[in-house]
Amino acid sequence: MLEIEDLCTSYGAIEALSGVSFRTEPGSITAVLGANGAGKTTLLRTITGLVRPTRGSVRYEGRELTRMAVEDIARLGVAHVPEGRGVIEQLTVEENLRLGGLWRHDRRAFRRVEQEVFELFPPLVQRRGNLALTLSGGERQMLAIARALAAEPRVLLVDEPSLGLAPLVTARVMSVLRQLAHARELTVLLVEQNARSALSVAQRAVVLNLGRVVLSGSAAEVDAAPELRHHYLGVS
Repeated sequence: MLEIEDLCTSYGAIEALSGVSFRTEPGSITAVLGANGAGKTTLLRTITGLVRPTRGSVRYEGRELTRMAVEDIARLGVAHVPEGRGVIEQLTVEENLRLGGLWRHDRRAFRRVEQEVFELFPPLVQRRGNLALTLSGGERQMLAIARALAAEPRVLLVDEPSLGLAPLVTARVMSVLRQLAHARELTVLLVEQNARSALSVAQRAVVLNLGRVVLSGSAAEVDAAPELRHHYLGVS
């Protein structure tokens, strides 16, 4: 469904991605692992059109994305949950969700989707009328994912969802991602520094180091590979 081929992205003279290639399967979770500066966030930003590659291809269902506008990529069904729980604090939970589905004009369809995301994230139900700034870190992460789901995407790109969260909240978020991939055939690209957590829900994994793919394969293969300690943790 999502094919990345020889992707290179630079910030001035610094090459953040260098020849990255892999593909995802429909209804699967692919973990993208690596230390800070590995190029993980740049990869997601390149896929969604926020930055332009210097070379290479990003294809979604056979369509080339690298020269498309951000909003057109989103309308194709590619949603992005950025690092840092990017919700609008001055809006309520419900208003944030409405914003996520803004370009869909069928109100009944939005109500259905809203009900579905509340079922996925029960803590948000009683907070639906509260401003996002009053939410805990875990609740904000849930809202960020829920807002992306309001657009009913077929591909979900999630950047560091466990960052700063308690283990129990991280486990709930990972469980929801696994449920979505299985029940809705949603394709998830999961960027994480918490390798164990990501590999526990992923089917496949890619390890980046300084913008290059240093290891890829099934999640079980990557988890068992001794190279993971060297390339991801920086120890032998």
